[in-house]
Amino acid sequence: MKWFHVLALAASVWVAGCAAPGPTSTTPGMPSGTSTAGDHPPAGITQSMPRAGDMPPVPVHELHSPAVTALATPTDLWDRIRRGFAMPDLDTDLVRDREQYYVTRPDYLQRMTERSRMYLFHVVEELELRGMPTELALLPFIESAFNPQAVSSAKAAGMWQFMPATGRDYALTQTAFRDDRRDVLGSTRAALDYLQKLYNMFGDWHLALAAYNWGEGSVSRAISRNQASGLGTGYLDLKMPNETRYYVPKLQAVKNIVARPESFGTVLPLIENNPFFDTVDITRDIDVAVAAQLAEIRLEDFKALNPSQRKPVIFAAGTPQVLLPWDNAATFKRNLASYDPTKLASWTAWVAPANISAREAANRVGMDEAELRSVNGIPARMLVKAGSTLLVPRTDDAPQAAPRQVVNNASVAYAPEVVLKRFVVRARKGDSIARLADRYDLPPATVAGWNRSKSNASLKAGQAVVVFLPVRAGASAAAAATQHARRAAHSAGRSTSKASAKKGHAPAKRAVAAPKAKAKGKRR
Repeated sequence: MKWFHVLALAASVWVAGCAAPGPTSTTPGMPSGTSTAGDHPPAGITQSMPRAGDMPPVPVHELHSPAVTALATPTDLWDRIRRGFAMPDLDTDLVRDREQYYVTRPDYLQRMTERSRMYLFHVVEELELRGMPTELALLPFIESAFNPQAVSSAKAAGMWQFMPATGRDYALTQTAFRDDRRDVLGSTRAALDYLQKLYNMFGDWHLALAAYNWGEGSVSRAISRNQASGLGTGYLDLKMPNETRYYVPKLQAVKNIVARPESFGTVLPLIENNPFFDTVDITRDIDVAVAAQLAEIRLEDFKALNPSQRKPVIFAAGTPQVLLPWDNAATFKRNLASYDPTKLASWTAWVAPANISAREAANRVGMDEAELRSVNGIPARMLVKAGSTLLVPRTDDAPQAAPRQVVNNASVAYAPEVVLKRFVVRARKGDSIARLADRYDLPPATVAGWNRSKSNASLKAGQAVVVFLPVRAGASAAAAATQHARRAAHSAGRSTSKASAKKGHAPAKRAVAAPKAKAKGKRR
């Protein structure tokens, strides 16, 4: 039996040797396994051809490359950023001008770099995952000084400065409750998507950055103009606005300072090469202040990591996760597990059923009018339009999470508030309170209340009736009522004259004085 196993093993080895493949090509663009005539091993490598029945040898050789990735872990995040620099350097007078600008403002440079420590690691991670130059991690210094709450005069928002329309193009939700252009994760994802698209369009990072600032259409037209004039089409060749002309030099200046801080007499703050924040899922609506309390961090720190929230409550349907300092994420989860879920949120969403004044809306939801205006930003003398979503106090019977459809489509629209004024109008023949109220599109009971009467009460022709109408409409109504009364009176007068004439009482004729005789005499 032992001899049988030995023979079987020998047969298996012989079959494997016969089936072993010969040498194959690794020429780019050719299918794996395709042989090419005249292939030779690299110089210095001895390659032996396998014989039938022999296992092919595995060639082992050392590859030499001018760019070898260092095995040592970067000492800090600045070092990691330096290792990923991949964009061509720009060396112009504008670069040196911007270097001096930053170096002579050490306090400003310090504030920017300190503010970036919350977000910089995440940006660098995302760039490396995409294989993009790490210089782009410095772009928020130029855009917003790494302030996620920054808003430009053109309404661009967030640390990557997205315009409203571009933000919507890149799935950054903007509602009455949140603005994802300020969101750390969402805006970074959108910005890198956009930069990749621009690089694919222009094939040049400097042109891609110019397009990020100026617009892809503007850069494309500038390139076309230069092509038509036989001029160069690189970044330095294009005619562009001053803001864009300084844009890439600003980034290059910051890059130079980060690359060689000692050359500029600058000390960069230590930012460790590890994550600053962690994500935590939420399934119930929660007040911002309560979330900070459960995480055991300052309210301003919570807001800095979750800057997209525009209201004092986070709706789980629209924001299913929050960012917390790495060491506080576990603390938040532990405290949340033991917290009364009915006390997590003191606010909820309410949809206006019709055009409504702030006063009436406040009465309906049991809230002070001034507070309702303040928390929802309702301007003075404006009505809230039907379908608008307002933040109101949460009642005990409200769901623990506001409906997704309401939260993700929350918007507020306004209409001018109509100012009513007291007018006195005159009743027509055959009028009643109800008929007159209908003429002015008013509830009969309301008009009856204004006049201490009943809705079905009859009115005499010309009787004065008090109504409250919009200023313009009321003035027109009063004028129309007066004109109608005059026509009625004139008509009644004409009827009386006709009746008198029929009875033989002709109206008296006015005496006409005889013309005076002209005086005769000489002209003077």
